Amino acid sequence: HVQLVESGGGLVEPGGSLRLSCAASGISISSYAMYWYRQAPGKEREVVATIITNGGATNYADSVKGRFTISGDNAENTVYLQMNSLKPDDTAVYYCQAVHIRLRSDYWGQGTQVTVSS
Repeated sequence: HVQLVESGGGLVEPGGSLRLSCAASGISISSYAMYWYRQAPGKEREVVATIITNGGATNYADSVKGRFTISGDNAENTVYLQMNSLKPDDTAVYYCQAVHIRLRSDYWGQGTQVTVSS
């Protein structure tokens, strides 16, 4: 079965950093477009960053450009989201999604909480 497991969330002060991990099993991330989403209370889910892991092409939401970096390690079958210069507005549950365009399938992780606060 397919499983995406996010980790690395927690409490961090404004200006701090966290690195989120999305460890995949049952699929190879090299065959998928990978997404990081986040959802804050009362807010719509939004795409934070995407990566095509076999080619390395990335995209970012304007709100995180220059601060967040998405990357993939095919050998580890894991996607990362390095988050720097964190702001309170970054507080949300962060979710990992894998999308296979040709197969028209997608998978979601359970999410990891990121809280940016003093």
